[in-house]
Amino acid sequence: MNAWKVAYTEQAENDLRGIYEYIAFSLLEPEIAKRQAKRIMEAAAKLNEMPFRCRLYEKEPWHSQGLRVLPVDNYLVFYLPVEDKETVVIIRIMYGGRNIEEQLYKGTKI
Repeated sequence: MNAWKVAYTEQAENDLRGIYEYIAFSLLEPEIAKRQAKRIMEAAAKLNEMPFRCRLYEKEPWHSQGLRVLPVDNYLVFYLPVEDKETVVIIRIMYGGRNIEEQLYKGTKI
């Protein structure tokens, strides 16, 4: 089995940057911010093998579109495996304590 490519949408990159900036500048913990961003990116990179291992997101319309969710610490990485391109597309990354549906409706284009 070939390893899949992992790609980030612009929104996912913005989400990751926002997480880093919040921890580094609002909480004044730049080292923790670096480690958290690294853990998220490393976990996402591992989706290149077994991209279907995480559960489908249970809410519609995302469930029927194949959106999956990977928990990383207190964060959720939302992604779509695109079989014909052997690519995992990271759609959104957000803090698990937020209103997830509201955040998905705001910035998610599937």
